Amino acid sequence: MRLAFPLLFVFVFHLCSNSYSQETGGDLPPALSAIKEKELERDLFILASDTMRGKRAGTLDELKAAAWVAQQAQEAGLQPAGDDGTFFQFFPLYRSTVSEESQISINGRPLELWEEAWVRNPVEANIEAPVVWMDQEEALVDLEGKVLAMDLVPPSKLPAEGISLYVYRYALSAIREQTEKFKNSGATAIILVADSIAESEIGFYGHGFEEGTYSIEKPEQIASQNDIPVILVRGNWKVDLQKENSEINARLGKDQYVFPSANVVAKAPGTDPQLKNEHVLFSGHHDHDGVGVPVEGDSIWNGADDNATVSVALLAIGRAWLENPGKRSALFVWHGAEERGLFGSRYFVADPTVEKKSIVAVLNGDMIGRNEPEKAALLGSIPPHRNSEELVKMAMDANARLTKFEVDTSWDEASHPENWYFRSDHLPYAQAGIPAIFFTTLLHPDYHTPQDEAERIDIEKLTKMTKWMYATGWKISNTEKAPALDN
Repeated sequence: MRLAFPLLFVFVFHLCSNSYSQETGGDLPPALSAIKEKELERDLFILASDTMRGKRAGTLDELKAAAWVAQQAQEAGLQPAGDDGTFFQFFPLYRSTVSEESQISINGRPLELWEEAWVRNPVEANIEAPVVWMDQEEALVDLEGKVLAMDLVPPSKLPAEGISLYVYRYALSAIREQTEKFKNSGATAIILVADSIAESEIGFYGHGFEEGTYSIEKPEQIASQNDIPVILVRGNWKVDLQKENSEINARLGKDQYVFPSANVVAKAPGTDPQLKNEHVLFSGHHDHDGVGVPVEGDSIWNGADDNATVSVALLAIGRAWLENPGKRSALFVWHGAEERGLFGSRYFVADPTVEKKSIVAVLNGDMIGRNEPEKAALLGSIPPHRNSEELVKMAMDANARLTKFEVDTSWDEASHPENWYFRSDHLPYAQAGIPAIFFTTLLHPDYHTPQDEAERIDIEKLTKMTKWMYATGWKISNTEKAPALDN
């Protein structure tokens, strides 16, 4: 009887091994069990909590989130791969805002800045000028030394029905078009009166005007633009602007700041003497929109799905990788300032902390915890956005063998109105000629609202998406030949 048990054990193990090999092809990572729902949920509820205050780039709140991510990476055992032996790659974020001392009045009546009037672009100007009210059908008159006032008109190409952030897109497109049309008219300023659509969410997108503009280039390095002041006002000011002999008095100032933002960079070394010098890069961003105008009493844009889900997923993948490393090294980059314009990924691509040619593939994720449980999307998977058919095949194979999502590629089509492919951190890598794909579970009604809370994340789906990214990276890490770029 004593001999029977070991023989039985070997027999059962042999059957299980054969079953695993037939079911998975034997090329899925052996440390899948290291990715745990409870750990993902724990980390998510911390990173997307109100104490992080929405993690807006250019604030201490983003740096607090970056420090938390770095601490978790260190505690997991990942190696620092940022600058100077740290987990951080700091970069300057240049910000311009309309100064608090700025004042605007119409016919001697002051307008409250950011409540009744929104200055589109930070600019310095002293204005004492008569108003010329113009209807759209009127011929352009002499505006030299005068203020042009008019209704905001719908943009020439309306946002698609049902598109995310419809009013935001509508208003900004309309303002941009009218500014471009009249910026060389000789007027000293342009005042646009919001229509009913633009006014319905004026506090939301107007908060962006209040926050100002951001750049990773020094202001003096940016090509000079026409700095004519553009002011959006509520509809009730139209009567005053149309009065005979109406006048504008405005004192507009501009403040400029330099804030630090940061990429968090960590590494799990590979096991192969040669291939460990190459990197599979797992990508996400740790910032979001910060504190803004309250919506239903909530002023904190927590960014649970966008993008705390991927931030905690990368930590989980790092723990799994350390438990059973692949041949190639895994590089983890939590980018800063993504929401301000993909600045962290743009900076890292321009100045990587590893040799750029050592990055064999980028697996980026953005929003991986919502919508139907069995559906997901992979962008960069079909032309014209695909830049590596081999990389896409590896990701699709990993899904077919493990997670079995119904993969939606429709959002990757060039005709899709959301242009979703161009809105996340894989883009600068793809533009630099590095094979790159984008894992996502797509948009939902809480996108860029304070309702994007940790409680609304499907933890089971988040876990599956994490495993899909991990299994894809594992396959890349262990293949003899790295995925090639398409011709």
